[in-house]
Amino acid sequence: MREDAAALAAARWPFAPAREADWLRDLTSDDGLTGFMPPALPDAAWVLHSMYERELGPVGTPFAEYRRGVLAGERPELVAGLDPGEAMGMLPGEHPGPRWRRLRWAELAQRTGEPAVPEGDLPCHTSFPSITPETWPVGITVPSEGSMDRAAWNRLIAILTRHSPQGADTPCLAHYSPLLHMNEDFASHIRSGTLAHAQALYDHPEEEHWSPSNLWSRDRSWVVCTDYDLWATKVAGPASLVEALLDDTEIEAVRLFRDV
Repeated sequence: MREDAAALAAARWPFAPAREADWLRDLTSDDGLTGFMPPALPDAAWVLHSMYERELGPVGTPFAEYRRGVLAGERPELVAGLDPGEAMGMLPGEHPGPRWRRLRWAELAQRTGEPAVPEGDLPCHTSFPSITPETWPVGITVPSEGSMDRAAWNRLIAILTRHSPQGADTPCLAHYSPLLHMNEDFASHIRSGTLAHAQALYDHPEEEHWSPSNLWSRDRSWVVCTDYDLWATKVAGPASLVEALLDDTEIEAVRLFRDV
């Protein structure tokens, strides 16, 4: 199935001229190295990348402690029933498996007694300030950084399709930051296609299993940005699209004060 998706993405998303992103450079006054971060157009929301929690515990052991113990060959049973490879080899952006459930940011924030995204901050490694990299629990996956998780990406494409005048036939462009592929020429990749085939971008054989840094409709009515350093994806566009994201029961989206 993944091979079919990769072949589809390669066929449906060819390279486009670099000049297609010039308007984003002008809009953001940025070079797009980590992604072109748009202003509200006229509204915006942030789609939080998914976290998952292991249903069977104990799972509160800090990941750093667990990893040190496993690498040293000591106490691999630190978390009973958790295979070391399961904890240390999970593919970012993918659902970790049948023993894991979705953990919403709001639920974790309620546990810690702090906002999921502190005021003035962006969703990233500074979120949940009481949980540091050294104390992050082994039983909770860290949100993928710089790329949407597959489930959120697929759902976002479905919502964009419903809120684009041409639906699945909406012409789109995708921008991949050079940081994502680190090739010799250190150049951005711009690709063109339609929303009908945008889900397949996640499996594009030349883009290293990342969602695009930017996706936008050719009419520029909405822009999606996944910054290389963030745990969330900004969607800027009409108010109806943003409200649909905020109201959706699958995606977890928030409106940040800086975008109001």
